Amino acid sequence: MSTVTATAEAPLVVEADARISPRAHARHIGALIRRNLLWIRQDPESMFDAVLMPIIFTLLFVYVFGGSIGQSLGGGQERYVQYVVPGLMAMTTMNMATAVGTGFNEDFHKGVMDRFRTLPIGRGSVLFAKLVVELMRMLVATTILMIVGVLVGFHITNWPGLFASVGLATLFASALMWIFLVLGVTMKNAQSVQAMGFLVLFPLQFGSSIFSPPATMPGWLQTFTDYNPLSNLADTARGLMVGGPVAHSLWLTLGWTAALTVVMAPIAIHKFRTKS
Repeated sequence: MSTVTATAEAPLVVEADARISPRAHARHIGALIRRNLLWIRQDPESMFDAVLMPIIFTLLFVYVFGGSIGQSLGGGQERYVQYVVPGLMAMTTMNMATAVGTGFNEDFHKGVMDRFRTLPIGRGSVLFAKLVVELMRMLVATTILMIVGVLVGFHITNWPGLFASVGLATLFASALMWIFLVLGVTMKNAQSVQAMGFLVLFPLQFGSSIFSPPATMPGWLQTFTDYNPLSNLADTARGLMVGGPVAHSLWLTLGWTAALTVVMAPIAIHKFRTKS
């Protein structure tokens, strides 16, 4: 498609979306959510990351690092389980958010989005339906994480805190998904999206309080960790579920969530609507 055609198409798309009522948008989103869920049912391998990653990471970190890091926490493996499981919730949140980018990129290259353009639906319906389904996949992964955590010795001392942590993780994941959506619609292929996601994920995950206490890190890394959104989410979940300070990390997590949404959501929606 030429540049002139793509430019002329963008206002038409926006006008078409504006003519669709909110009730129709909600109906379209519901139908597309059902379509995406049926696709997952036909392709169960697409759930492997949501099902297997929480199991593998929980067992790996608990049984490989639990003894040594647990000693630094004033206990053993049992103490480390209480520390790492809430942290793994934050890691799961970010890992699942990357699927939005690769999924949208593949849909564009496979022609799925071209098929949606021929339907009398708003393009925003396609976007929000995908986000909802990915959040549902994240909740599945989080549920499996907590089940495995309980099986290896995690004790939930505050059930309302658990549900509050899941809600906060879901809210934060929705903010992260805007970033990966931008990557998905701007990068050339899914492999590039995955590579860029890895470059973002790796330092954020390991330069955080997810796996080990920041007190053992160099001073400059502790400063980075203090403002790392994954550290803030992990610390909040830890405080809510097993006890500890919550207010500071909670406000920072909410601040990161609001900032990412305000900045990245308009960019993602614009690029999604105008992508040729």
